[in-house]
Amino acid sequence: MNPEGKVALVTGGSSGIGRATALLLAEAGASVVVADIDGEGGAETVSLIEQAGGKAAFVESDITKREELERMVAFAEETYGGLDILHNNAGIALPPPRFPDTPAERWEQALAVNLWAVIAGTQAAVPAMRRRGGGVIVNTASIAGVTQYLPDAIYAATKHGVVGLTRALAFLKGEANIRVNCVCPGVVDTPMLTKLIPELTAEQRAQREALVRSMPLIPPREIAEAVLEFVRDDSLAGEAMGVIYGRPRKLIPPAVSFRRDPTQRMPN
Repeated sequence: MNPEGKVALVTGGSSGIGRATALLLAEAGASVVVADIDGEGGAETVSLIEQAGGKAAFVESDITKREELERMVAFAEETYGGLDILHNNAGIALPPPRFPDTPAERWEQALAVNLWAVIAGTQAAVPAMRRRGGGVIVNTASIAGVTQYLPDAIYAATKHGVVGLTRALAFLKGEANIRVNCVCPGVVDTPMLTKLIPELTAEQRAQREALVRSMPLIPPREIAEAVLEFVRDDSLAGEAMGVIYGRPRKLIPPAVSFRRDPTQRMPN
């Protein structure tokens, strides 16, 4: 799909990967709806797009609430006439202690933001895309979704879920001309890396800051470029793309695959 003249919706668009993707889609000619619970950051993303000559609008949205997901899709249709591209990007990580010692309300929130909202956001967007004759959905997963990720079991579980959902929705390409794919970044230079630091003990804070300083961080724009590749390449559906620092991005095949056309829906 050529993004020029299309309508894109980006969740978590106030910073990091979401902001970078919103900026890149606008550069490519899309009208962009920036959705986030952070109104100040979302307005700043819109301002950056407009300063560069692009078109954007902000809608405040708590993606853990179904009615707000439906409202943000309706906002895109009312503001720009439809919806062609959805980037399910918003996500959170958990501070120590790690599961199973994590308080239930914290890991339940991570499930809601990182996985439930991707499922419900996709469900909200598909009817709008069908009205346009098709569309593209790109989910933000993680390398933690295709590996054994020990630091945060709940984060890993949510991202494995996003990868599984993405692959299982390959049939939408043949059924509705809607392609669903996901990006699986390594460690990206975003505010999520430092957002939880104030909640840590002094010792934990020092360890986290030292770790962040020692790691090679991927610029958010590199992830945005992977998102744009999925938007542009009409052959890709049900795929997960790894984006690792210093390496070419590449598709990650499932650990096990069956010999049948993944775009064909199984009988009910």
